[in-house]
Amino acid sequence: MAEPQSSFCREVPNLLSSFVDTFVDFSVSGLFLLPQHHQQQPPTNPDSVSKTTPFQTRLPSPDRLIAVGDLHGDLQKSKEALRLARLIDGSDHWVGGSATVVQVGDVLDRGGDELKILYFLEKLKREASRTGGTFITMNGNHEIMNVDGDFRYVTKAGLDEFMVWADWFCIGNKMKSLCQGLPKLKDPFEGIPLTFRGVKQEFFDGFRARIAALRPEGPISRRFLSQNLTVLVVGESIFVHGGLLPEHVSYGLERINEEVRDWLNGLTGKRSPAYCRGRDAVVWLRKFSDELAKNCDCSTLEHVLSTIPGVKRMIMGHTIQEVGINGACDNKAIRIDVGMSKGCINGLPEVLEINRSSELRILTANPLYDNKQKSSLEMEVERGLGFLVPEQGPKQVQVKA
Repeated sequence: MAEPQSSFCREVPNLLSSFVDTFVDFSVSGLFLLPQHHQQQPPTNPDSVSKTTPFQTRLPSPDRLIAVGDLHGDLQKSKEALRLARLIDGSDHWVGGSATVVQVGDVLDRGGDELKILYFLEKLKREASRTGGTFITMNGNHEIMNVDGDFRYVTKAGLDEFMVWADWFCIGNKMKSLCQGLPKLKDPFEGIPLTFRGVKQEFFDGFRARIAALRPEGPISRRFLSQNLTVLVVGESIFVHGGLLPEHVSYGLERINEEVRDWLNGLTGKRSPAYCRGRDAVVWLRKFSDELAKNCDCSTLEHVLSTIPGVKRMIMGHTIQEVGINGACDNKAIRIDVGMSKGCINGLPEVLEINRSSELRILTANPLYDNKQKSSLEMEVERGLGFLVPEQGPKQVQVKA
């Protein structure tokens, strides 16, 4: 008899016997979304939504808009950032009311809590929708890389987490196979090699699990990443992980979102769209993110913004700002990746808040802000009227949460 495609599925009988004992532990860690019987029915499962349903790429200004930067596999810091913005309580439940939240991508890589964060954010999306809130997640370059099979920034803890996921996914498939009338389930490891050149043997199973989960039409790509936006306009702000060039806008924002979604759902081949690859890609661009304002391509940024009706600023992650959230190009470029993950620079959590009047505030956990020498414009920053980024580098402001 031929060996099964996956070494994980060989252990299904033993894993099934321990299912009851470990279910509670996994529920607490966030790997399962348990039903809340006392609450309203959650939104439709994205798996059941037509893959041709158009994304909503443009949204009006909400009363309160929160932008969250790169999370990179650090669940603790992710929660700290959300608490800083008064979006979750001490029990990790949504308390943000009708606020709109945009997380600009890069949940994956550099840490070991990647799946936990994906499930946690999904839980918050459901909870937010019940109070009129909206929680939007986006694709970063690390989401695109992983679906493309580029695991350069994966950690051992990240591989281990996906191996655990693979075990439980096989258990789920085994259980479903016992039910009469259900279609035969596809082996998630079908076509994935058993070995990888240049990779240590101890990591083979982790690589196989990660590929199975994240390749186009993989269970995690389809369930979570295909629901991400790649470009988003909210009021006067456009969100993108890296940046936008004129050719991206000409190509079409809605078209970009839908094509990336179709690729993640396995409808358009194995390789990501060309505008997601390379230094000028929408998820890789750094032309507007240099910490020195004089090094940013402000003329190109102004041209891009002028071609998108009603938009005054571009909000980006991707490039770590060691001094904290800041703006450049007369505050038309807002950079919100503060490297908060322990896998990056272990930066202090910060988020950006925008009110209905389009006023900006930085909410920061940084206790070291020195306010002894403030210019008049820096005083406006503290009142929420804008940012100041001098040529020698950006400034940071502390706002008590």
